[in-house]
Amino acid sequence: MKRKPSTEATAAWIRLMRIQSRVLGAVELDLKKAGFPPLAWYDALLELSRAPGGEMRPVELEKQMLIPQYSTSRLIDRLVEEGLAARRECKMDKRGLFVEITEAGRDLQKRMWSAYSAAIERHVGSKLSDGDAAKLCGLLDRLGCSCDQATTPVPPSAAATR
Repeated sequence: MKRKPSTEATAAWIRLMRIQSRVLGAVELDLKKAGFPPLAWYDALLELSRAPGGEMRPVELEKQMLIPQYSTSRLIDRLVEEGLAARRECKMDKRGLFVEITEAGRDLQKRMWSAYSAAIERHVGSKLSDGDAAKLCGLLDRLGCSCDQATTPVPPSAAATR
């Protein structure tokens, strides 16, 4: 493809990158102020809690979280050290491992949701009407990020109460 992006497409890209960085930074800060660990911990615990049996292979967790493998390995190490997850040997493939969420991990993920949901509302929800948010999802869908398929940060038990 020899066509260069338009000035408008380049401006949209820059805004998208800046706002992603700013909003994530603000959410991380809100979690820290509330005494919680980083957002990646919540994301990993959420993915594990949603998985059948509360367990996943590390490579599956890596794919769901969209972070590099070395980051996933370190994150899993930290979750295990804190008692929020446990490693378990695969019965069918002794070389394989599973990462399983613990009750402490489920509890932390649920407690973090209160601060995380407040941060989402503060940094996104309060700035966009529901209609605007739906329009934004539609635009992002066109870029390949389907809001319908995206993992929502809501714990399964809280989904019905939203």
